Amino acid sequence: MVIMESCVPPGFRFHPTDEELVGYYLRKKVASQKIDLDVIRDVDLYLIEPWDLQEHCRIGCDDEQSDWYFFSYKDRKYPTGTRTNRATMTGFWKATGRDKAVRERSRLIGMRKTLVFYKGRAPNGHKTDWIVHEYRLENHDNAPPQARYHLTSLN
Repeated sequence: MVIMESCVPPGFRFHPTDEELVGYYLRKKVASQKIDLDVIRDVDLYLIEPWDLQEHCRIGCDDEQSDWYFFSYKDRKYPTGTRTNRATMTGFWKATGRDKAVRERSRLIGMRKTLVFYKGRAPNGHKTDWIVHEYRLENHDNAPPQARYHLTSLN
């Protein structure tokens, strides 16, 4: 397995706000526009177990990075349905709590959903300490396939 590192300048720290993640990075990704600095990787959240994600999301050589960001394609449970497939080989990501609105100057631009990883299969899975925040653009649930990207942060 080859893991590519982003080319970032020494001392670079990536600490974007929710508004920046949705309003700049995710919006540009969905529109297939160039992002100025390649710091967020494309990762299939459902093919990789949570404990392996950090190796795929590394920005430069910063081992002290506490948040990991990646784009993930929104996989559907059924081809013609709207339910999201959040299963991996060893478990599943389960939504918890309410979605949080992401606003840009009081205008709703997206939502943030918190997901917790459970080992095993529903409904008998065992809760783990792995948590991600999944960001989505507002009103993109019925969008064309190229628009079904989420930006996810692993904390």
